[in-house]
Amino acid sequence: MKKTGKKPNLVYIRELYRLLRKEFGEVETPLHFKQPHELAIAVILSAQCTDERVNQVTPELFKTFPSLQSFADAKLQDIETKIFSTGFYRNKAKNIQGFAKLLLKDYGGVIPQTLEEAILLPGFGRKTANVVLNELYGVSDGFVVDTHVKRLTKRLGLTNQTDPVKIEKEIMETVPREYWRNLSLYLIFLGRKNCAARRTDCPSCVLAKICPSYSEN
Repeated sequence: MKKTGKKPNLVYIRELYRLLRKEFGEVETPLHFKQPHELAIAVILSAQCTDERVNQVTPELFKTFPSLQSFADAKLQDIETKIFSTGFYRNKAKNIQGFAKLLLKDYGGVIPQTLEEAILLPGFGRKTANVVLNELYGVSDGFVVDTHVKRLTKRLGLTNQTDPVKIEKEIMETVPREYWRNLSLYLIFLGRKNCAARRTDCPSCVLAKICPSYSEN
């Protein structure tokens, strides 16, 4: 496996983005939702859980609690029961209900459009806020770093950092803002298709010719 200590340059970043765009085209969050608050809740549920599992859980969840008010008024145990399989269900249920109550109380049920306000909502770290703002409003004030993105940004030589906050900061300093939203999604899709944590399929990867961590094995 080849390694390099060089910082990524803009030519490399543009070629990487071009190849990923050619491979995956127009992309959107893999989380299913119909209403803005449903996206926020789905992202809260996705912490330490796969998007596939979240998408299995949310149809019944949103059928049982069809509005923000119904989440705010629900018995916490009833929410916990519906989201049990996503893991950390007690904490997630508290965050979901807290999110619903605060959004109704302070924002009239409308998710704020700035990162500074969004991260104040229960269950909203930078990742959640960035996903929601990107998808709902097209606002790119940050770079979404999940487990796939954390792994691939290092393998692709975009960063040597391991902390998500530091990764985001470094990516924002080197990658053009207009790439932030799509690049994060491209890396998630590539991680699932070719570059898993324990198994890689480098020969068939669209980035094989330029990836500094290419492996024949």
